[in-house]
Amino acid sequence: MQMGRYYVKAIPFLIPASILIITFVIYPIIATILLSFNINPIPGINIIGSRTVSVDNYLKVITNFKFINVHGLRSLSFPMGAIVHNMIWIALHLPIVIVLGLLLAILLQHVKGGSIIRSFIFLGMVIPMIVGGLLIQFSFDKDLGIVNLLLKIMGLGWLTKSWTIYPDTALFSLILGSVWLWTGFTVTMYSAGLASIPKEVIEAAIVDGADFKTILLHVIIPLLRPVTITVVAMTILWDLKIFDIVYASTQGGPGGASMVLALLMYDFFARLQDYPLSATVAVILTIVILPVVVIWVRMAMRE
Repeated sequence: MQMGRYYVKAIPFLIPASILIITFVIYPIIATILLSFNINPIPGINIIGSRTVSVDNYLKVITNFKFINVHGLRSLSFPMGAIVHNMIWIALHLPIVIVLGLLLAILLQHVKGGSIIRSFIFLGMVIPMIVGGLLIQFSFDKDLGIVNLLLKIMGLGWLTKSWTIYPDTALFSLILGSVWLWTGFTVTMYSAGLASIPKEVIEAAIVDGADFKTILLHVIIPLLRPVTITVVAMTILWDLKIFDIVYASTQGGPGGASMVLALLMYDFFARLQDYPLSATVAVILTIVILPVVVIWVRMAMRE
């Protein structure tokens, strides 16, 4: 009886939050799904034209060469399609930032001024991603970029070019540039994880005669498993919804060679003003993201 009264008293406090959630979360999700099937979600405003309810939008998106380019896949040349580019981004970006983040976190633990270096590394997370995209474009410029300057210093001047304007190197340039933008996150996460490991555990391993490799593989990495689960999930989600740096540096070019799902959704919405197709890409992107979230939550709960 008392619990019932408690819930009744709590209702007025839940109403404002419920209204916000319904207005800015639940309704947009439902509206996007309806729009992807050519169902007008806004009464009185026609944003679907003369289209009839169907699954045609999904067929149009899936068969669109910007979404997946069969010719590019067969010839292993760019563009390969937005969803393939996102998968390539994950395959390359994820292992690099995890290994780099873990190693830097370990090294900076015992380096004088490590906190200052960590702050510099974390700058990539602090600056707006649009600015990060412009910095990537500038860094890979043929005449002014630091990448080509380093190549010249190493005697590899014959390799210098504007990396972001060629189909075969544009996507890889963005992925490499995004490593700096995201490594700050992984370093911070692993630094916090390392700080939580009891020193006695490491000292006991050293007393037993374990070398650095043994301690890393059999003590540190297993104890950092919960942190790694979070880092992997967050990195995959970031890679799947990447937009800002691609838009600012290449806008998906040249010729769609760096097109990604979020930018394709924006392209349908802003340039073509095809709202149902844009909503369809949004639904597909959500479907791709959902398994990652579900697996992450389940593994986190086990930990």
